[in-house]
Amino acid sequence: MDSSIYREIKREYDLKRQLAIEKSKRYKDDIYAKYPILGEIENEINLIAIKTTKTILISDNLTRQIEQENLAIKLQKLEKKYERELKKIGITKKDFEPKFECEKCKDTGVVVKENNYSMCNCFSQAMINETYKQVNIYKLEEENFDTFDFGFYSKNVDREKYGIEKSPMENIENIRNIAYYFSQNINNPGQKNLLFVGNTGLGKTFLANCVASEVIKQGKTVVYQTAPVLMDKVIEYKFSYNKTGLEKEQYNKIFNVDLLIIDDLGTETMSNNKFTELFNIINTRLLKNKKMLISTNLTLKELYKEYDERVMSRLIGSFTICKFVGEDIRLKKKKIYG
Repeated sequence: MDSSIYREIKREYDLKRQLAIEKSKRYKDDIYAKYPILGEIENEINLIAIKTTKTILISDNLTRQIEQENLAIKLQKLEKKYERELKKIGITKKDFEPKFECEKCKDTGVVVKENNYSMCNCFSQAMINETYKQVNIYKLEEENFDTFDFGFYSKNVDREKYGIEKSPMENIENIRNIAYYFSQNINNPGQKNLLFVGNTGLGKTFLANCVASEVIKQGKTVVYQTAPVLMDKVIEYKFSYNKTGLEKEQYNKIFNVDLLIIDDLGTETMSNNKFTELFNIINTRLLKNKKMLISTNLTLKELYKEYDERVMSRLIGSFTICKFVGEDIRLKKKKIYG
């Protein structure tokens, strides 16, 4: 994966790791300057460690064992003394440790398990974010389940207006619960995918961001793209003669990430090639049991007019359909906030 994007992200990781280490060192130096006894004790501990290493050179086994036991007792006393001094000033050894953004990989981008090295999910997600330039992905701090506001949905039941037997607020509360459960069971083979349908401005994209946020918190990978951009990228890749390693990786991620979110299905300009590729994406991910969330402004009847039976049979059979109803939230916000 020798690419400019990989090198740039790796450089950023190396930099933030180094900054975290330097920050922790400065903090420790400041504490030691205020409380010199800590440094004195640490120096004694280091001397004990050196002496313990040197005992290996003692040829007599009994003498070596006695010396090591004596040093171990001294070391234990010093460590307890060090901890008591820390307790006096209200800190612990852990406070001297670097505060990394990702505790899993310590901001290296690499996870080591049983001598096996693998790319950390945080690094993989950073690659996806940078590669696809996901605008929505950067709203996840603002748009998540904690910030989802039910107050923009009516409490009135109006079957003629909304086409359902419950109020928009009760409906969105139910959809929110479905979406949250989906986000928590992303690896469950029995968990269906999600299809959000409804007019613009009813919260589909916001709730999709909520799901993305929750899935990423679990250390899983997400690709979030609008249907027009996604399909254009796929077609561009398929008809490209000189595919780079990075382009192949981008394409493969569409099929392999934990969650693929396709926003605004139905707004893309379709062709026979795009129909084929859309079906391929959906069908392949279903076969791999990789979860999807698809949103559209079209009704099911309109979707049937736009897409062939192969695509629709999978959307209907393998997706939980969530119908969004109500008034345009963006217009409501504009009236409230100007």
